[in-house]
Amino acid sequence: MVRTRSAAAALAAGGHVRVNGVRIDAASRAVRRGDVVTVALDRRVRVLTVTGFAERRGSADDTVGLYEEQGPAADPSGATPEPSVDRGPQRDPGAGRPTKRDRRSLDRLRDDEP
Repeated sequence: MVRTRSAAAALAAGGHVRVNGVRIDAASRAVRRGDVVTVALDRRVRVLTVTGFAERRGSADDTVGLYEEQGPAADPSGATPEPSVDRGPQRDPGAGRPTKRDRRSLDRLRDDEP
């Protein structure tokens, strides 16, 4: 899920990891075969079932057979879809904050609405 052990420990310490539905606060929590691990990462929640363990630390390719992903199938490209959020009118990049003149014209526009 993450590149380093320290990043994984930070996720656990931040409360973003659950094992069998119980939030853990330390990365040293032991897991067993069949445990369900839930990780909240990058605006996405991944639910994994532990299927095995490795004798030694290895590459990410080696770990694929050690868990099963639950829920909807992951996007093969690895890209997470952006949520559609209406952010209202957008200013041009570099345009800065609205001026007093801009605010007054917006106020006139709003006053004309019923």
